Amino acid sequence: MKSREKNGSAASNSDVALVNVLSQQKLRRHRLPWYYAPSFLLLWVALFYAVVYPLYHRLPDSVLISHESSKPGQFVAERAQRLLYKYDKIGPKVVGSVANEVTTVAFLEEEVENIRAAMRSDLYELQLDVQHPSGAYMHWQMVNMYQGVTNVVVKISSRSSNSSSYLLVNSHFDSKPSSPGSGDDGTMVVVMLEVLRQVAISDTPFEHPIVFLFNGAEENPLEASHGFITQHKWAGNCKALINLEVAGSGGRDLLFQSGPNNPWLIKYYYQNAKHPFATTMAEEIFQSGILPSDTDFRIFRDYGQLPGLDMAQISNGYVYHTIFDNVQAVPIDSLQSSGDNALSLVRAFADAPEMQNPEDHSEGHAVFFDYLGLFFVYYTENTGIVLNCCIAVASLVLVVCSLLRMGRESDVSIGRVSIWFAIILVLHVLGMILSLGLPLLMAVLFDAGDRSMTYFSNNWLVIGLFIVPAIIGQILPLTLYYTLKPNDEISHPNHIHMSLHAHCVLLSLIAIILTAISLRTPYLCMMSLLFYGGALLINLLSTLHDRGYYWVVLVQVLQLVPFLYFCYLFYTFLLVFFPMLGRFGHGTNPDLLIALICAVGTFFALGFVAPLINIFRWPKLALLGLGVVTFIFSMIAVSEVGFPYRAKTSVMRIHFLHVRRIFYEYDGSVSLSDSGYYFDFQDRRLYYPLENTSVNLTGLASTSSECDKYLMCGVPCFNHRWCKTRAKSHWLPREQEVAIPGATSLKLLSKAVLDSGKVARFEFEISGPPHMSLYIQPLDGVEVEDWSFIRNMLDEPDTYSPPYQIFFAYGADNTPLKFHIDFAKSSGDFSTPTFQLGFAASFVSYDYDRDAAGLKFISDFPDFAHVMEWPTLYERYIF
Repeated sequence: MKSREKNGSAASNSDVALVNVLSQQKLRRHRLPWYYAPSFLLLWVALFYAVVYPLYHRLPDSVLISHESSKPGQFVAERAQRLLYKYDKIGPKVVGSVANEVTTVAFLEEEVENIRAAMRSDLYELQLDVQHPSGAYMHWQMVNMYQGVTNVVVKISSRSSNSSSYLLVNSHFDSKPSSPGSGDDGTMVVVMLEVLRQVAISDTPFEHPIVFLFNGAEENPLEASHGFITQHKWAGNCKALINLEVAGSGGRDLLFQSGPNNPWLIKYYYQNAKHPFATTMAEEIFQSGILPSDTDFRIFRDYGQLPGLDMAQISNGYVYHTIFDNVQAVPIDSLQSSGDNALSLVRAFADAPEMQNPEDHSEGHAVFFDYLGLFFVYYTENTGIVLNCCIAVASLVLVVCSLLRMGRESDVSIGRVSIWFAIILVLHVLGMILSLGLPLLMAVLFDAGDRSMTYFSNNWLVIGLFIVPAIIGQILPLTLYYTLKPNDEISHPNHIHMSLHAHCVLLSLIAIILTAISLRTPYLCMMSLLFYGGALLINLLSTLHDRGYYWVVLVQVLQLVPFLYFCYLFYTFLLVFFPMLGRFGHGTNPDLLIALICAVGTFFALGFVAPLINIFRWPKLALLGLGVVTFIFSMIAVSEVGFPYRAKTSVMRIHFLHVRRIFYEYDGSVSLSDSGYYFDFQDRRLYYPLENTSVNLTGLASTSSECDKYLMCGVPCFNHRWCKTRAKSHWLPREQEVAIPGATSLKLLSKAVLDSGKVARFEFEISGPPHMSLYIQPLDGVEVEDWSFIRNMLDEPDTYSPPYQIFFAYGADNTPLKFHIDFAKSSGDFSTPTFQLGFAASFVSYDYDRDAAGLKFISDFPDFAHVMEWPTLYERYIF
C-alpha cells in the first residue's frame, strides 16, 4: 500500500513537472515572431518624430500690428521685428566702438521717447538715465576692470503707487566682433522695448516700479551689469530680476536658472508663463560650470543678492557670435513666444506682494519642469525629497510583492526567486554599464581616428553612433542570459517582468542616492518610477500580472508619458550642446559629452522598453540588426557626410589676432620684434580641416614651447578663456609687419623706494584702444605687496598666482589709466630687474582697419570657416 502511494506520488510529481515543461514550451512558442521586433523599436522612434519633435519646435502665431486693435494688451511681434531690423542695420556693436556707444544708444533713446509719447502719462511716470559706470571685479582668473561703459536705464512707475521695491528686467545691446548680434541679444532688446511699450499704454496700473536695463557691456564680459548693480541710484531698490538672453537665434526661451532660493519666483512662472519651457536639470548643469557660457544673472545674484529668473532662447546656436546672427535668422514667431512670456511675467512680478520683502519668502530651491511645452510642474525642494524617497520606497515594496506573487504562482520558494532576481539585477547593472560604455567607446574610437564631431552638421548621425550602441549595451547581458541559460522553473513572462523590476530597483537606488546628496535632478527617476509603479500596482490588483504577457500592455501604455518627456528633455540638451561644441575648445573630446547625453537619455527613455526585445523570438537577431545599423552609420560618418562644417549654417569658428610683438629687455634693448597670427582654435579638430584649402598655414606651431621663454607664452591672450588655453594655442609667423591702426602708450611715470627700503612703487599710465590687458610677473625673490587694482589676487594667494592678468576696457570714457604696483624685494636692491610687464592693446572693433596682408589672409579662409579677428600690439617690458 505504501509502495503504491509512493509510486502514485512520484507519478503525480512527474506529471506536474511535465505540465510545467509543456507550459514553458507553449509560452516560448507564444513569443511574438522575430520580424515584429524592428517594428516594435521603430514604433518608439515614430513616437518621437510624431509627438516630441513638432511639440518641441512649436511656436505661437505672431500678433501683427493690424491685429492690435482686436488683441489689446498683447505683445506685438511685428513691431518688435521692425525694431530688430533697425538694430541689425547698425552692425557689430563692440564695447568702445561708435556703433555701441553712440549709434545704438541713440537708437534706444529714440525708441524710449517714442514710447513716452504714446504712454498713458496720467497713469505712469517714465524716467530715462544713461549711466557710464567705472569699476572692477574678479572674473575667473583675471581682474575685469572697466571705465565709462554704457547702460541705458528706463524706470516706469505708476503714479498711484509709492512702492520702493523695483523689478529689474535686463538684456544687453553690445555684441561680439563681426556679429550684428540680432539674436544675442538684439532679440531680447526689442522684446524689452515692446514690453515697455505695452506696460506704458496699459489701462491697468501696477504696484511696483519696473526698471528696464539695456546694458552695453555684457560680452566684455559682464561689466555693465556689474556697474549697474553696484553703482546705479536705482539698484538698491531692485528686489527681483528677469534676465533675458539668447544663446543662438530663435526658438523658445528656456528657463535655465532661478532663485537662488525664492521658490515663489517659480510659482509666478507656473502661473503666468504662456509658453513654459524649463527644467531643474538645466539649472544644475549650467551652475556646475561645464558650459562655456555665463550671463549677467550671476552678477546680479552675487553682487546684488537679487533673486530672479534667467531665460534664453537656445535654438540655432550655430550662428551664435558669428556674422550669421542677423535679423534674417530670427523667426518672428520666436519673438512672439519670448515676448508673450516676458510681458506676462513682468506684469505678474510688478504686482507680486512678495516683491516687498523677498527675503521673507526665501524657502529653498524649487524643482520644476515643463511637459512637452503643454503644461508646467513645480514643487519645493523639500517636497521633492519626500516624493523621491516615498515613490522609490513604494516601488521597491511593489517589486517585492510582485516577486512573492511570482513565487506563489510558480510554486517556487521565494528564496529561489530572489536568487534569480539577484542574477537579473546584476546583469541589468552590467547592461547599464555597457549602455554607457559602448557609446563612450565609439566616441573614443572616432576621436582616435580624427573623426570627432561628425554629427555637428548632420545631427541624426548620433542615432547610429551613440543611441543604438546604448540600446545594444542595455539589453545584451539579459538577452544572452535568457538565450544561453533558459530557466523553465519560472515562466518567461515572469523573467521579462523581473528585468523591468531590476530597472525599477536601480532607478529607486539612484533616486535615493542623488536626493541624499541634495540634487534635484532625481525627479527624472521619480517620474519613471511613478508610472511603472502605477502599472505594476494595477497589474497586481488585477489578474493581468499572472496572465502571460498581458501585463506588458499596461506597462507600455503608461511608459508613454515618461518616454515622451525624456526624449523631449534630452533632445533639448543635444540641441544646446551640438552647436556649443564648435566653441568647446580642443582640449576635451566633445564626442564623450554627446555620447554620455545619448547614453543617459537612452537609459531613462528606454529602460522599461528595451528589455522587451526578449518577448520576440530570436532576440539575438535583433541585436545583430542593431549592430548593422551602427556599422552603416559609422561608414556614413567617416564619409564626406561626416565633415563637421557647412557654409553659413554650421561654420568652423576661427579666432586669431594679427599680432605685432616687441619685447624689451631691462636695458631698453629689443630682444624680439616680429609679427604673426596668434590662433586660439575653438574645437577639437584644431586646424586640420583647413589643410588642403587656400589658406596658407605653413610654419604654424604650438605656443607650448614658448611658455618657459616668454611671459604668457609670448602671446597677448585676450581674456581669461584665451589665457587659460595659451599653452595650447598656435603661432603663425608673418613676413610683413602688422600695421597697428591706432596709437598706444605705456609710460613709467615714477619709481620710488618706500620708507621700509624693501618695497618700491612703480607708477604707470596706459592709453590705447578700448580693450587693453596687463600681465604682471614678479621675478624670483620678488612679490607684489600692493597695487591700485582690487586686491583679490593678492589677498588669496592660494587661488591666484602670477602672472596676474588685468583686463581693462572702456566705453565712452577714453581717459588714460593710471595705476601703481608695489613690489617687495628681500634684498632691497631695486637697481636690478624686478618684474616683467606685458602690455596688449587690442583693436577689436571695425572702427580700426586691418592692413592689406591681414585682409588677404582673412579672405583665404574657406567658406565653411567664420573668422573673428583683430590687430593687437603686444609689448613686454622688464623693470
